[in-house]
Amino acid sequence: MNPHLNAANHPIHDFAYAQQCRARLDEAGALVLSNFFRRESIAEVIKQSEPFEANAFYASSTHNVYLTPPDPALPDDHTFNRQIVSSKGLIADDEVPGDSPLRSVYDDEAFRTFLCRVLGIDTIYPYADDLSSINVHFASEGRELGWHFDNSSFAVTMLLRAPEGGGAFEYVPATRNSAAGDMSFDRVGRVLDGEDLVKTLEFEPGDLVLFRGRDAMHRVTPTQGSVTRLLVVFAYNDRPGVGLSESALQTFYGRTA
Repeated sequence: MNPHLNAANHPIHDFAYAQQCRARLDEAGALVLSNFFRRESIAEVIKQSEPFEANAFYASSTHNVYLTPPDPALPDDHTFNRQIVSSKGLIADDEVPGDSPLRSVYDDEAFRTFLCRVLGIDTIYPYADDLSSINVHFASEGRELGWHFDNSSFAVTMLLRAPEGGGAFEYVPATRNSAAGDMSFDRVGRVLDGEDLVKTLEFEPGDLVLFRGRDAMHRVTPTQGSVTRLLVVFAYNDRPGVGLSESALQTFYGRTA
């Protein structure tokens, strides 16, 4: 068993336990596994990450909720073209130390097998580029992640440090049906205008979160207070050899290698 994980709470080798987790994820679209990471390991990751905060990359551009370029054929105020602010910073995979507990867990075959069983896929792979597989996100006071849909079918994250206030993960289940090509402009517009019902996903440092965000619109509200919110994203693909394009790498990391 990986020394950074709480095996007593989460027997990831147990097929039946993985199936229980899958049922919860399929029902709610989100799964929170409390105290998944050991406190000592969280403290170690925070200690390793803090020196990078001052030089973290902070994207300066805005985006629409679909994470696509605007459509000049539509008005600027059309839901598709409405611009959202995301201002969190991050360090990329190549800046995560080789001895980090994050890398130990990310590369762990038992952990990957567990994720496959919970997500209902055969195999998962790291990103083919050098930047995307493990990212640590920094959100100091006023920083936020704006409303959006994920391009990937699933996300695996873990909060490392909670802020004094704000930093809430808000989402709207089944906002659209991407498989059917449904953009759901009316409902997306209502969410952006604060006129639709929004849920909050509660989790604490050390909790592993699996979330299906391709059709669930979601955001992280602005951080409040002097404590920087820290979160890690474990990014995988269900196909080998997949990496971000050079333009996407430049947008998210400010560099391509």
